[in-house]
Amino acid sequence: MRYVAAYLLAVLGGNESPSNADIEKILSSVGIEADSARVTKVVSELKGKSVEELIASGREKLSSMPAGGGAASGAPAAAGGAAAAAAPAAEKKEEKKEESESEDDDMGFGLFE
Repeated sequence: MRYVAAYLLAVLGGNESPSNADIEKILSSVGIEADSARVTKVVSELKGKSVEELIASGREKLSSMPAGGGAASGAPAAAGGAAAAAAPAAEKKEEKKEESESEDDDMGFGLFE
């Protein structure tokens, strides 16, 4: 993802066809050591393509993807059961935490013992 982001930054900066060196320079400016094989792959895959068209086609693909909605009928019950099982565990952790806080208050020395 960082290689694509560096490519997009180069394009936004006015370089319509960034080279490997351009991407490596952007990445090194923020302390990232670039993998030349990955940089080469990104540059070769995006060479000659319009970034605006790629983004538009990506949006179309994302809009056709289902984003949540209907789940299997057993899934809500299973999720509810998991949440119910997690609640007692959280209560036990809170009880242990309260005990440790009271021990920290007197640092192990009781005034009235």
